Order: sequence, then structure tokens, then C-alpha cells
Amino acid sequence: MLNSRVTDPWEQEVDALWASFDELDEGTFLARMQELAATLPPTVAAFERASAFDSTGHEHEAVPLYREALELGLDPPRRRRAVIQLASSLRNVGRADESVALLRAERDEGSDELDDAVDAFLALSLVDAGHEREALSVALAALAQHLPRYQRSLANYARELNG
Repeated sequence: MLNSRVTDPWEQEVDALWASFDELDEGTFLARMQELAATLPPTVAAFERASAFDSTGHEHEAVPLYREALELGLDPPRRRRAVIQLASSLRNVGRADESVALLRAERDEGSDELDDAVDAFLALSLVDAGHEREALSVALAALAQHLPRYQRSLANYARELNG
């Protein structure tokens, strides 16, 4: 059966550029993303530029672009990715408390396949913010859902850590 989802040609270009990430040097990748971003819808352009800066270790440049993309209004899958990636960048630039607040709010925004990613980055941010027990609790609670046995026990231990 064919995929019924119709994608814009620029989506394929974005995917292709990201697929080449490991083969390109940083400067070439960033230059190609800048060129491609000029052809994208503004929300997507800001998000993809932020992601490119973030992925090449330029989190300070990524943060305002993630904020711009979120303010302009991203589609739901990209919006959630942008929140996670913004929170990760904030943690990396020493703003762990802001990252924690952003990810805690994101946990209340609904559920999808990125729930565990939200929890994983929340756990990292909690550690950097000095809340190691809560970080372990979040990580164990997320992990418990994927175990073939001991889910209830591990979930209870996670709650006790946060107690």
C-alpha cells in the first residue's frame, strides 16, 4: 500500500540534507541549511535553522530561532520537537531551570511518541538543576513502561524517590 501522506517537495529536500549530516563538514552543512531555509515556510525555516545550529554545537544561536519558530506556530509534530530541542539547548547553555520548566509544561500538553524523549531530557535537566532524585524518578517511571516484568515495582520505586 502506498503512503497516502502527500509531502511537499521541500520536505524531501530537508530530509535529504539531514540524511547527509554525517558526510558533510559543519560549514558545508550550515551553508546548505541556510540556502534551503530561504525556500521554506518561515516557521519551518526557523526550526530547521535552529536544529542545524543545535546539531553542530551552536546552542546559543539555536535558542532564539527555536523561540521564533514556536512563536510563529509550528505544526504539532515539529512543535513538540522544537520544545524538546529548545529545552536541551537551554540546558546546554547553563539554563537548566528554564529547561525544566519548559519540559514540565510540555508533559501536560498531551501524549505522543515523544513522551519518553520529553522525560529523558527532563531527567537530564533536573540533574543539571540539582534535583537528582527527581531526575532518577522521572527516568525510572519512563523506563518502567517498557519492561517485560517489574513494571509495577519500578513505578512504585520511582514514586517513592520523588516522595
